[in-house]
Amino acid sequence: MGWVPEEFGSSHEGWAGAVLADGSEPGPVYLDPGSGANFHETREWWAYSGILNRPHAERARAACACGWRGARTYAIDWTDVDVVSLYEPVIDGPEDDWALHIADVESRTVPLPVELAALLDRVQEQLLHLATDAPLAALRAVAALERTTKRAARNAACNAKDDELSDEAIGTALGLAADKAGSRLIHYALRH
Repeated sequence: MGWVPEEFGSSHEGWAGAVLADGSEPGPVYLDPGSGANFHETREWWAYSGILNRPHAERARAACACGWRGARTYAIDWTDVDVVSLYEPVIDGPEDDWALHIADVESRTVPLPVELAALLDRVQEQLLHLATDAPLAALRAVAALERTTKRAARNAACNAKDDELSDEAIGTALGLAADKAGSRLIHYALRH
């Protein structure tokens, strides 16, 4: 199971990836969960234990769905790893490196106006309190916000499209992969 930032979603899903003895990154491993035709694919370090003809990882490093890879690698002590455990083993270091990558991604996004960011924080705080104290009033407020955000998203997407920005520029501004940036604009522009 990888790390998924709430704001950027699958564009920047991270994981502790495997590094082989020669420094290369192996292809994905397919795991058979049992009966059925579905196989789970992973690139996480713990799947490269050398069993079942899989490559044997010597080290691990942070990896991100956007293609970024951490510069530092971390030695894997396989004597400490229970590869048949119900819980995924953890290796210290890669998640911290990935968090720095996410901070870098966030630093390149278009900043929110300070007043709007503060207002959004206050709205979130009040909605969370209202959800506990008066859940139906909170739902009504959420519906009003959905209507407002739908209109604003449609207008903003159409205006951004008129600016003829590249998917790369839009992706950087929103913290998304370029291929997801165009889809995001289309999604917002087509909302009714």
